[in-house]
Amino acid sequence: MIAVSEPTYEQARAELREIVTKLESGGQSLEESLALWERGEVLADICQKWLDGATARLDAAIAEHDAPSD
Repeated sequence: MIAVSEPTYEQARAELREIVTKLESGGQSLEESLALWERGEVLADICQKWLDGATARLDAAIAEHDAPSD
C-alpha cells in the first residue's frame, strides 16, 4: 500500500480555496457538490490541525521564554 502524505497547510488552504470557488460558481451536479464539500471538510480539518500545532509550539516557546531561570 502506498502511503499518501498529508498536504502542507498552504497546499490544503489553496485546494480549499479552489473548492469554495467551484461551489460558489455552481454548475455541478448534487453528487459533485457533495464530493467537493466532503473534500473541503477534510481540508478544513487538516488546516485546523496545522494551526493547532503552530499554536501549541508558540505557547511552548512563550512558556519556555517566560520561565524563571535558576
